[in-house]
Amino acid sequence: AVRSTQKEEQLRRRAAAPWARGGLAVLAALGLCCLALRGPLRLRDGAAAVTVFLSTLTPKFYFALTVTSSFISGLIFVFEWWHFRKYGTSFIEQVSVSHLRPLIGGVENSPPAPVAFLAGENETSRQNMPECKVWRNPLNLFRGAEYSRYMWVTGKEPLTYYDMNLSAQDHQNFFTCDTDALRPSDTVMQKAWRERNPQARIKAAHQALELNNDCATAYVLLAEEEATTIVDAEKYFKQALKAGEMIYRRSQNCHSQSPQHEAQLRRDTNVLVYVKRRLAMCARKLGRIREAVKMMRDLMKEFPLLSMLNIHENLLEALLELQAYADVQAVLAKYDDISLPKSAAICYTAALLKARAVSERFSPETASKRGLSTAEINAVEAIHRAVEFNPHVPKYLLEMKSLVLPPEHILKRGDSEAVAYAFFHLQHWKRIEGALNLLHCTWEGTFRMIPYPLEKGHLFYPYPSCTETADRELLPTFHEVSVYPQKELPFFIHFTAGLCSFSAMLALLTHQFPELMVVFAKA
Repeated sequence: AVRSTQKEEQLRRRAAAPWARGGLAVLAALGLCCLALRGPLRLRDGAAAVTVFLSTLTPKFYFALTVTSSFISGLIFVFEWWHFRKYGTSFIEQVSVSHLRPLIGGVENSPPAPVAFLAGENETSRQNMPECKVWRNPLNLFRGAEYSRYMWVTGKEPLTYYDMNLSAQDHQNFFTCDTDALRPSDTVMQKAWRERNPQARIKAAHQALELNNDCATAYVLLAEEEATTIVDAEKYFKQALKAGEMIYRRSQNCHSQSPQHEAQLRRDTNVLVYVKRRLAMCARKLGRIREAVKMMRDLMKEFPLLSMLNIHENLLEALLELQAYADVQAVLAKYDDISLPKSAAICYTAALLKARAVSERFSPETASKRGLSTAEINAVEAIHRAVEFNPHVPKYLLEMKSLVLPPEHILKRGDSEAVAYAFFHLQHWKRIEGALNLLHCTWEGTFRMIPYPLEKGHLFYPYPSCTETADRELLPTFHEVSVYPQKELPFFIHFTAGLCSFSAMLALLTHQFPELMVVFAKA
């Protein structure tokens, strides 16, 4: 036992010696080198096998490979381009963000909430304002006499389901109340406004008239949807006016009796205002412009609290048709106020009046030599103000984009509002000599003042980022929605386009020089 203990101590001393530690380190290094070299040796064997395999491939194989690669990448590129034009995003990026990032463990950064865009309102009202609020188009067309005729001629549906659904909600809010159940004709009309089928709505309106020949809302529905001409629509609206005035006077006499009677008075007031406004629009479309202007002025005086209906925009358009520019300026002085919501009609009409004073003698060459006069500076600033509010309008006024029928609802500062404004006001810009030339020379200068429109505006709040999505819901699918600010093409569109082109070039070279390309591939 003593001898074994001594041997163990001698072994420990030898192991603790420096030369022993060095030997162990060398042995460990050699072992690691052997393990490390086994991988490259296997890779070398694999590479040799791949080389042997490639040496047996023919030029036809390389040609088929490159053609297939080019075809597949081309399909991906076409799909990516279509998806970007339709939805404004890259499909591959969208899938990676929505599905792959949560699997990897990433967290998607929520985009900052877009700010409200109605200028001239205080901070509290701006916070309470719903984002990208959709407004009733004050100059909306007649479904039966205009929208339906367009569909009969072109075979294209000018209104989207979303737009028509908003109109149905408006009609229910305007033309129904809690006391409708007390009158059979109003009960029928309450169901008619909820109907999706136009023929069912028209049939219900006729049923309501059979029950009550003085049902004003039934005449309204027939004027909007059954009448195929503006003359027929005007006849129905005149009957609606006669019935509506009688019902309105009756409601005025008993509106203070109960809350139900007050609700009925509000409904009857809405019906009367709607009918008078549409009658004025019929007169405008039939060429009786002075009569239309008088009806609009009387309506604004009789119901001054209903300014949210934007009747003044109808009045502006009619006055421009009369070329009564002094009266137009008077209307703008009242409604182009910092405390009131803006619109494209307000901003661009103000710019048109200022441009009218200088456009006839304006020349960009002369202006660059002598500088702009005070009147020209005011006109340019007015154009910049209008373009900042709605940057989509100039392309329609300058006929760089084709117009479609305006929707029944618009999004302020969006493409839908631009379509609605240009549809009615393009003729007024053309009538003033040089106005479109001045617009053409100056409108793009606006974007130098607002390099980051989604983050900071100049005269208005930053441009809302939600307009593109809402405009795609409001405008028909055959219309190419204008996008601002213009989005850059996603990375994957560039990548797939480059891959498709490169593969096609390789396929062409392989077809033309098969032996040479095989040598390059084997090398």
